[in-house]
Amino acid sequence: MIVMFIFVVLLDLVSPTGFTQADLTYTASGGASLALAAIGQTLVVLVGGFDLSGGAIISFVNVVLATNLEPGTASSVSWVIAGLLIGTFFGAANGLVVAYLRVQPVVATLSTMFVAQGLALLVLDKPGGNVPAPFSQFFLGSLFDGSLPMPLVIVSLALVGWALLKNTRFGTYIYAVGSDRDAAGQRGINVRFVTFTAYALAGTAYGAAGVFLTAQTASGDPLIGAPLLLQVFAAVVIGGTRLGGGRGGCVGSAVGAYVLILIVNVLLVFNFSSYYATIAEGLILIFAASGHSSSDLPRTNWLDLASIWGRRRPAKNQEISVIPRSDKVHGLPGFFQRNADVLRYTMPAFVCLGIIIAIQAGLYGHVGLSYLNSQITLASFLIILALGQGTVVLTGGLDLSLPWAICLSGLLFTDWTQGDAASTIWAIPAVLLVGAAIGMLNGFGVVGLRLPAIVVTLAMNGILQGVALLYCNGTPSGMSPEFVHWIMTGRVLGFSPVSWLLILFVLFGVVLLGQTVFGRRIYAVGNSVRVARLAGVNVGVTIASAYVLSGVCSALVGILLAGFIGQASLGMGDEYLLSSVAAIVVGGTLITGARGKYIGMVGGVLLLTALQTVLASSSLPEATRQIVFGAVMLAAVVTLRDA
Repeated sequence: MIVMFIFVVLLDLVSPTGFTQADLTYTASGGASLALAAIGQTLVVLVGGFDLSGGAIISFVNVVLATNLEPGTASSVSWVIAGLLIGTFFGAANGLVVAYLRVQPVVATLSTMFVAQGLALLVLDKPGGNVPAPFSQFFLGSLFDGSLPMPLVIVSLALVGWALLKNTRFGTYIYAVGSDRDAAGQRGINVRFVTFTAYALAGTAYGAAGVFLTAQTASGDPLIGAPLLLQVFAAVVIGGTRLGGGRGGCVGSAVGAYVLILIVNVLLVFNFSSYYATIAEGLILIFAASGHSSSDLPRTNWLDLASIWGRRRPAKNQEISVIPRSDKVHGLPGFFQRNADVLRYTMPAFVCLGIIIAIQAGLYGHVGLSYLNSQITLASFLIILALGQGTVVLTGGLDLSLPWAICLSGLLFTDWTQGDAASTIWAIPAVLLVGAAIGMLNGFGVVGLRLPAIVVTLAMNGILQGVALLYCNGTPSGMSPEFVHWIMTGRVLGFSPVSWLLILFVLFGVVLLGQTVFGRRIYAVGNSVRVARLAGVNVGVTIASAYVLSGVCSALVGILLAGFIGQASLGMGDEYLLSSVAAIVVGGTLITGARGKYIGMVGGVLLLTALQTVLASSSLPEATRQIVFGAVMLAAVVTLRDA
């Protein structure tokens, strides 16, 4: 509250007209949807969860209302209720999957995010729709002769509802579950029901945010909620809610939302580019979250990163292994006996791949060399990303910075080379170093600041977005060298050069994770940080190395993707976030870490690529792919979580 007051005073001092009633109304309306969404996210965080689906749910509610609202009070009331119910439905779906199916919140809500986003694109594939003027006037108006903006009234009503809920027994249960789930369960609290209800109520808040955003914009946009993801988390941590649950509240989150809006307004008053907004939001998120970090990772001496392996080594006679080995063979052949567990969770992807290829051949004719080449070429980006993202996941983390790490890398590569093949000699290593630096910063946030990986990498993605926009001033320039384009599209013995290079890359990944000390340390950290540390593993360096590898893989994909399409484009990495996680999960990797094989991840990539080809060959809309991918990933997590 004090911070918000300071920014209001600052605006009053620097603005030529001071902070007027018009500024109050503008700020109130500008921050209301974010405040409502932050209230919903706070409920989830208080019970120890995360929700990545809020922005997509808001987008879906927005397009549904924008395409169905008609003049008249009855229509307005009906569709406001419908918007709230839609949000509640998605929230309840999240709660059901998280609480009762025991799926990790990040994966469950990431799946819901893409399903909701796909549905929004199906309803309205581009901005449009029409909202009656009285509908907007009601939500954007004011009370008491213009002195009290209606948006503040709406947010205040939501906070009154929170105050009533907080002072009930259920409100106490929310804090109890977030503080210690096991202790809450032992005291007779129905932890699953409390978690489910928190997600459902969060969905209601997202629905309210979607309704207000519809009134504010007077139109529909299937992507309107996407920028809110970073802002919502920033508002929650600014408001003092502890990531991990058990402490905080919705009032602080609402205040945090308006602090963010005021910060953006201050930047605009000082004539800063709007591209700085996501950078500021990312930095604020990290700064605010570092004040109450809850990670159980040990602190690390960052001088150890001078050596990627660290200085702390296990004794020579000590070997860290996740899958026990046995020299005795009983019944099955030795290979199958020793690798029965591995085959059980990696083979389903390859079996399903064979089924998809058979369907493709049956529906659309012979599957020949050209088909196989196109599949491998299209899969090359995800195969590379799977090594980096998969290594991070094996440690128990997740890298959400992939989209703009890919985009920034592509922008730098094309701008530095300008189509000159000779420049690739230094440009490629330089871009890979940029990727490594991005990974190093992610690793520092996770290990050095002991922040949740989802927070650090989400903030990093926003920072990279702002850096990329500032670097190209919103308009990418430069061309990829023809040589890189040939690697992606040329032919050598019937296949593209990248297909042959992928064989070497896959072998490298299999050996790295399966046969090296580094690989054993990755599995050990994912299995138990405490046990790995006692075994002599430098946990901090190992985790940071995983993020560095992910950053390098993202940079490599940015280079190859720019070469494939000939130039870089803004947002070209967006589609690879869900795909990278989905491929890893479908390939049998446990999202909580410690279990999975790179060869299984490759199988997951090939399966999703083949599935994507089948969908592209059908008459289904492009948005269907997001829905299918989200559903496939969720089904894979539920099916394989106990395998």
